[in-house]
Amino acid sequence: MKLPFAEWLTHQRWYGGRHRTIASAEAMVVTPLRDDLDHVILDVSFTDGGEHELYQVIVGWDHAPVDEFESVATIGADGGRIAFDALFDEQADQFLLKLIADGASLGDLRFVPEPDVMLPSDISARVADAEQSNTSVIFSRAAIFKLYRRIRPGINPDVELNRVLGRAGCPNVAKLLGAIEGSQDGQPLSLGMVTTFAENAAEGWAMATASARDLFAEGDLHPEEVGGDFAAESHRLGEAVANVHQVLARELGTSAETAPTRAMTERLSAATDVVPELAEVADAVRDRYEAAAAERVSVQRVHGDLHLGQALRTPETWLLIDFEGEPGQPMPARRRPDSVLRDVAGVLRSYEYAAFQPLVGEPLDEQLTFRAREWIDRNENAFCAGYADVAGFDPRDQMPLLAAYELDKAVYEAAYEAKHRPSWSWIPRQSIERLLAMSRG
Repeated sequence: MKLPFAEWLTHQRWYGGRHRTIASAEAMVVTPLRDDLDHVILDVSFTDGGEHELYQVIVGWDHAPVDEFESVATIGADGGRIAFDALFDEQADQFLLKLIADGASLGDLRFVPEPDVMLPSDISARVADAEQSNTSVIFSRAAIFKLYRRIRPGINPDVELNRVLGRAGCPNVAKLLGAIEGSQDGQPLSLGMVTTFAENAAEGWAMATASARDLFAEGDLHPEEVGGDFAAESHRLGEAVANVHQVLARELGTSAETAPTRAMTERLSAATDVVPELAEVADAVRDRYEAAAAERVSVQRVHGDLHLGQALRTPETWLLIDFEGEPGQPMPARRRPDSVLRDVAGVLRSYEYAAFQPLVGEPLDEQLTFRAREWIDRNENAFCAGYADVAGFDPRDQMPLLAAYELDKAVYEAAYEAKHRPSWSWIPRQSIERLLAMSRG
């Protein structure tokens, strides 16, 4: 198969190697699915000589997608045949869903339906327009299929934990319907999954930022006096997160370990190289990490990268999505047990972003900062109270450890913003100063 994958990849929004120059992009494994459809694993190498990356593409032949997607989906020609990204073809999507429903095996690919589920068939399909690192196809209002574009050896916790939670009947995840799995050099590959579609769902991040904007538009009102008050939803979200944690603990177990402060310290050192200003507070941050490491903590499987953008509010409840773990980490690291406070801290950091992001580029005065802080405190307290109602303990009762996790997340954010969104850098940096001041008493 000789196709111009290298050129095509650079125009795909899910392609993760934009900061590197491609040396080659070769079809490493080609598995025919039918005469006009192939599953392709690409081996992408780079001129810097560093680690290769693996991507997957469902390649369709000769039957181009509708004009709307022709530019983004067309890969190129090989031997007189035209190849395209078949996820943009409705009939190809329906065929993939049928393979999962049938429990098919083709080459090293296994299409695995969940027990006692009925997958939809012959219904309309369209590519979702919201994702960045993966591609999802929505099947009417019945199901959503996610194809992982960049693949890494090992079991993807997104499939693994959704399978555990779905089989346990957890109401706070979209039920897993099936998956596509493979193998490479004896290692498993998680390639894609299908879940029920969360109809009429709103993203937590959009709801929270709308609430914060409502507050800023209302003069001197307090958060509880504004029509868009989010605290009741924050309480319900806390309940949902605690419920997910309890199901994972019951199904996969818990253990006692020291807090992962060594990894925190390593992230701090790396971040200081990117954000020199962090050097001024690095010793104080390390002190907080050491305080958190004084006792052994309960660890279990958790979401690992939880924030308001990973939560959907349906008419019935909150759902947690995208259990892939921390981006960029190898699969074994993503599957490593951690304290539930890792997820709690992620949501608390997200509230801070939701309040201050609408103020990026605005002149910040004392009154605006006070009102944002009031909104953050109200929603953090509501979330922790909801969590406590289900979990039986309040995360704020473990403040040294919770503060360490919040600091760890804020340090990561400071480095990320410095690289990608410098105008947002002040948000995590001011959070680090606040967290250090709180822990001093």
